[in-house]
Amino acid sequence: MSGKSLYIIPARGGSKGIPGKNIKPLMGKPLICYSIDVARALASDSHIILSTDDAKIADVARQYGLPVEYQRPAELATDTAGSREVILDAMAWADAKGIEYDRVTLLQPTSPLRTVDDVVECEKRYSPDIDMVVSVTPARCNPYYNCFETDPSTGMLQISKGDGTLTRRQDAPQAWEYNGAVYVINPDAIRRLPMGKFPRRVPVEMPAERSLDLDTPIDWIVMELMMKNNEK
Repeated sequence: MSGKSLYIIPARGGSKGIPGKNIKPLMGKPLICYSIDVARALASDSHIILSTDDAKIADVARQYGLPVEYQRPAELATDTAGSREVILDAMAWADAKGIEYDRVTLLQPTSPLRTVDDVVECEKRYSPDIDMVVSVTPARCNPYYNCFETDPSTGMLQISKGDGTLTRRQDAPQAWEYNGAVYVINPDAIRRLPMGKFPRRVPVEMPAERSLDLDTPIDWIVMELMMKNNEK
């Protein structure tokens, strides 16, 4: 693995699905600290940016030992602020500080089961001729088999892709979904394009049992149960 990453941990305050989730204790440790641990296993603190608008989140990170100098602007801390704008602002701050990097690794706090090895595997697959390496897991809904759309002219369901003749999931092309754990991004690519328009995206599979993304209170309950089970 060659190159140097700028690790960005995006942690906006004001979560609605799970209030205060980024600093809510998960198995005795604030959620944000799981991502900090992974980043610090791979880089020095100078190459880790906690992107937050929330003083409480920043304080928890500092108490955990991570210096927090950058502060996300308020206009990038709304429900409508996009990931690209958040990443570009953190990159601009790093550039102004003279921090050298040739890729950006985004670690969302909502994936606490992500491991250092998961990140390393994604970074190994990265090269400057692609736009992004992204962690994925097998999709729960396959557009060739059991994912449907509504025909606007009739209101009836129709298969999303293909002719609807497949009767076994294993006969359908493999479908993937982002699991939100790791994004390794080409800095030049994100300066030019939104991530959804990247033409060169490389997937790295993570198992479903480590791909749970914390979004709702039910997700949190499931996560705690999984982590308690893993401890046994």
